[in-house]
Amino acid sequence: MRPFFGGIDFGTSNSTVGVIEGGRPRLTPLEQGHVTLPSAIFFNFENNGVLFGRNAITHYADDVEGRLMRALKSVLGSSLVHEKTRLKARSVTFIDIVGMFIGHLKGRLDSHAGADVDTVVLGRPVQFVDDDAEADRAAQDELEKAARAQGFRNIAFQFEPIAAALDYEQGVTAEELALIVDMGGGTSDFSVVRVSPERAKAADRKADILANRGIHIGGTDFDRLLSLQHVMPELGYLSPTKDGKRNLPAGYFVDLATWQRINLLYTAKAMSDLRQIRYEASRQDLVDRLIAVVEHRYGHALATLVERAKIELTDRSEATVAVRLPGASFEAVISRSGLEETIHADIDSVTATVARTIADAGLRTDDITAVFLTGGSTAVPLARRSILSLVPQAKVVEGDVFGSVGLGLALDAQKKFG
Repeated sequence: MRPFFGGIDFGTSNSTVGVIEGGRPRLTPLEQGHVTLPSAIFFNFENNGVLFGRNAITHYADDVEGRLMRALKSVLGSSLVHEKTRLKARSVTFIDIVGMFIGHLKGRLDSHAGADVDTVVLGRPVQFVDDDAEADRAAQDELEKAARAQGFRNIAFQFEPIAAALDYEQGVTAEELALIVDMGGGTSDFSVVRVSPERAKAADRKADILANRGIHIGGTDFDRLLSLQHVMPELGYLSPTKDGKRNLPAGYFVDLATWQRINLLYTAKAMSDLRQIRYEASRQDLVDRLIAVVEHRYGHALATLVERAKIELTDRSEATVAVRLPGASFEAVISRSGLEETIHADIDSVTATVARTIADAGLRTDDITAVFLTGGSTAVPLARRSILSLVPQAKVVEGDVFGSVGLGLALDAQKKFG
């Protein structure tokens, strides 16, 4: 009997599962024929069901009573990982919720294989946590424990940009020095890898991995910054107190703008605090909007509108975030230049990390012969321009934006377990 194994790319925004079929990597259908699954989970309070991906988002959008969670990967390496959130009468830790999502991916893998698959390569960012090796190890350990709790026994890890490099290498015809750029929802990871048709056959590729770096900046960070700069002021962010001595406390606005922290607002204490903030505010009408957004559990819907505006600004000069709620009806218009000004500092940090990665490889920027782009955030025009300006001589290759890592993880699993 041939061994069953897979590669799981558990992403901040989207996840994929890769397998080897007919000697080639393939992505497993995960939902309604789609090979990508939004990394979302919805706890339905009406029937106590649990939904994943697009179904989770649809039920939330249809005002079914329950709790939506997105950007689950972002809790790894953070103080949230062992905190509990209330789901009706029970409290569940965030890492247990991560485990539920991993378990759902395993279920889809098992169904596709027609067997219980207990062997997997899990993708991971180069750094879960910037400049903190101990926290980074703890984050990987937590992910491994969550996977083992779901039935995986043989678990290996591979850096996501290396997995993307393995996918890219399937199409090269000669030796290249490739810069792999993987910008996802939670992290931006970079590798310099020597690839070739001959090297692709080798079992051990350590000598071909010339450098790896990562930074904890990704699409959800751009969403947060965009929301704070252009949307949260419509809810009272940075507005003064009545006495004019200070601005309103920023914490709850930051939570509302941050995917993985939105649910922290849906507590009695948070609502009590918001009403106190309203009492102190000079613009109580704006804080009334904030309270309405929280009362209607509209936080994830608002974050989705901001994310959609960011995506629209990829090829448009202007986008609008329009909120139409009882007690909170407003519009925030965002320009392409406004987006770029908002995220410029983060993009500078990303670009500097790319430059250090090339230097770590002992190369000059003009030694790079190809740039392989994967991950949804490589579509952000400023990010793309800034990175490619470092290596203008290199050919640019577009990978499967959401699938390259999963495909590469399947290839890596074949080498490790096949």
